[in-house]
Amino acid sequence: MSETINLTLKVWRQKSPTDKGHFETYKAECISTDMSFLEMLDVVNERLILDGKDPIAFDHDCREGICGSCGAVVNGLAHGPEKGTTLCQLHMRHFNDGGTLVIEPFRARPFKVIKDLAVDRSAFDRVIAAGGYISVNTGSAPEANTTPIPSETAELAMDAAACIGCGACVAACPNASAMLFVAAKISHLVLLPQGKPEAAKRALSMLKQMDDLGFGNCGNHKECEAVCPKEISIGNIARFNREFLKAGFLSPEKIGEAKERGDGE
Repeated sequence: MSETINLTLKVWRQKSPTDKGHFETYKAECISTDMSFLEMLDVVNERLILDGKDPIAFDHDCREGICGSCGAVVNGLAHGPEKGTTLCQLHMRHFNDGGTLVIEPFRARPFKVIKDLAVDRSAFDRVIAAGGYISVNTGSAPEANTTPIPSETAELAMDAAACIGCGACVAACPNASAMLFVAAKISHLVLLPQGKPEAAKRALSMLKQMDDLGFGNCGNHKECEAVCPKEISIGNIARFNREFLKAGFLSPEKIGEAKERGDGE
């Protein structure tokens, strides 16, 4: 039989994007330590509904650490205190009986609060859309051995592709930068042959879209890496910076702009 704990929750409540918002205090009693954090919120919401009160709104979908939908800041940490863990995979056994949890949404200018803990992360979708596509023919998959890729390179690409776009990196960054997210998306394509034809255009377009949406600049504080549930390395940011510099010097778009300004051949 699992143990139970009692907690005090200080939860951010905000009725709409235009509402000022405030913290409200709730008691979470007889919570099984085997529950996930989201299951704990489910129990609190059931009690709120029975009391005729508005339940706490929060993002969730797969609840298996795959989709990247869930996310909240717990006691100042995006996704809570456990390293390499999404909020839906965080279990209540990691909290102490009688403790107080301060729960608030991911905060960044591009992440507008929809209600309570739920935020609009469609800004990430617009960054992805700005990256465009890769030049791969449609149809059946090609024979894997026809394009030899070193094992180390393939592993680096897969590590970057593990990003689920949850937004924890943005929430943790003092500048609300999306560099780790964008760098992961850039890296997993540029490391592979299929992503190289559009590499320059992709780097320029995605960085411009990130800036246009209001994300901040990277300050190299590494908070993003510390809270990433997929433990994406900031080494990808260095790779992104190199790709951006190469794109600035070598891309046809930049060369064309230079010729129009009369900067030489």
